[in-house]
Amino acid sequence: MNTVYSINGPVVKVKDTSDFSMLEMVYVGSKHLIGEVIGVNSEETTIQVYEVTTGMRPGEPVTGTGAPVSAALGPGIISNIFDGIERPLKKIEELSGAYVSKGSNVDSLDGEKKWQVTVKVSAGDKLSSGDIYAVCPETPIVEHRCMVPPSMSGEVIFAAPDGEYTINDVVCKIKSADGNIHELTLCQKWPIKQARPFNKRLPIDRPLITGQRVIDTILPIAKGGTAAVPGGFGTGKTMTQHQLAKWCDADIIVYIGCGERGNEMTQVLEEFSGLIDPKTNRPLTDRTVLIANTSNMPVAAREASIYTGITIAEYYRDMGYHIAIMADSTSRWAEALREISGRLEEMPAEEGFPAYLPSRLAEFYERAGYVESLNGKEGSVTIIGAVSPQGSDFSEPVTQNTKRFVRCFWALDKSLAYARHYPAINWNNSYSEYTDDLGEYYYKNVDKDFLLCRRRISSMLIEENKLMEIVKLIGADVLPDDQKLIIEAARVIRVGFLQQNAYHKDDTYVPLSKQFKMMQTILKLYDECRRAVDKSVPLSKVLSTGIFEKVIKMKYDIPNDKPELFRDLDVEIEQTVRKVVRKYESEAR
Repeated sequence: MNTVYSINGPVVKVKDTSDFSMLEMVYVGSKHLIGEVIGVNSEETTIQVYEVTTGMRPGEPVTGTGAPVSAALGPGIISNIFDGIERPLKKIEELSGAYVSKGSNVDSLDGEKKWQVTVKVSAGDKLSSGDIYAVCPETPIVEHRCMVPPSMSGEVIFAAPDGEYTINDVVCKIKSADGNIHELTLCQKWPIKQARPFNKRLPIDRPLITGQRVIDTILPIAKGGTAAVPGGFGTGKTMTQHQLAKWCDADIIVYIGCGERGNEMTQVLEEFSGLIDPKTNRPLTDRTVLIANTSNMPVAAREASIYTGITIAEYYRDMGYHIAIMADSTSRWAEALREISGRLEEMPAEEGFPAYLPSRLAEFYERAGYVESLNGKEGSVTIIGAVSPQGSDFSEPVTQNTKRFVRCFWALDKSLAYARHYPAINWNNSYSEYTDDLGEYYYKNVDKDFLLCRRRISSMLIEENKLMEIVKLIGADVLPDDQKLIIEAARVIRVGFLQQNAYHKDDTYVPLSKQFKMMQTILKLYDECRRAVDKSVPLSKVLSTGIFEKVIKMKYDIPNDKPELFRDLDVEIEQTVRKVVRKYESEAR
């Protein structure tokens, strides 16, 4: 029998054995704690334990399973709350109370609940990897599609009638080419550290619409894309991800609370359970999976939570759904890697992080994408990872290495957050590489001038940033009126367009069509004022009319379902500015 030789936090070693293979799942100790083999040589086997090892002693048994750490994939995932190794926290609470007891051996999915299953195949049908053989309503808005596991195919020799089945009941049997018979249930397992296969990657050419103007218009992300949200303490990383989870047009949300404070995760759970999905008027939990691994939970399970979440996302992607993953935060995950690496006595790299930190980040973000699955359906996984650099230092290793693997970077700014400007995304330090990829979508679905307006808005913000450096040195009074106009127009963009109120019914989510009309109105104001300034009309006379403030308030004054009111505002801008011009010219004469 293999026994524990040494214990160093979550790292356990077994001497003189060749019974275990790399990345094999094992049960450690008398309480059967879940672990994973992370190192094998002729002298010892190193195991990473995903639970607290307090109280464990040398000599306790270690038992192999012969399989890698895997996620159970089947009906019952949606609306559930799991820990980092896919144990259902609601079920554990029923068994052991508020705290997760060591060695809690609870099935990931409810094996007793019956699902109303419709079997889609009949005897004699040919099935290949990824084909759908049964469906059932997992929630009122998500249909669960049971698929033939990858690398399996054959002829159907048994198909159960439609009816109620548990996840472990056999609903279909197929006979493969080699004569073996495979029984298919509603559930399958998949190794969490192995990406699920697909037919091919598809072009990333449609946006993930979030309803947040600074994202959708200025810094867009595509379905199947990757984004990082770095920011120091108090800059609103979690709140930004909450807004995206509530409003983005993904079919399913996978929210991974990785190493976050317990009170934050409690807030997430309470908020999500009370939110109504605007698309279906159903609770948002009907299309949400929550993985909660708080900062007081075992550090090794924090590393596993990221892989568990992405595996669940890939599974639903293969059904033909669009998934958005909110990983909050990858910095806590990297800290778990650093702690375990230290216990393994590995050579540290920059700031103590392991040398393989970049490759681990790459493995995670590269599992995003817009793909054609094995059954021919199109699906996507979009990853939005929060990063928590200490002291808002974006030069630290996790932020810098994350920037290498994402194409969208939303840098949160402490000064904006303290000024109550939300989302606190600094448009000067952020970027998106998806804008050109999405150009055709904007042209066909919004307006042919969308990108032109966006370009002009962005240029004004850049110009304002340059002018503010001059203002800090010599003051605003010495600037000519055309430059003062740029500063005033940029203020309208910042306050009236980029800043959003999450508690206002019309401003918390804004459709792309309204975002475009808001840009047009701001540019209309700028163009009319520019013509007035070119005629030597003092800018102060236009400002005194209050038209700038009225344009700022359009986000509240014009409801999302009444875009025709923008025409009235445009006419008012034109009449107000021209009235000022006529009055000035008459006074000059």
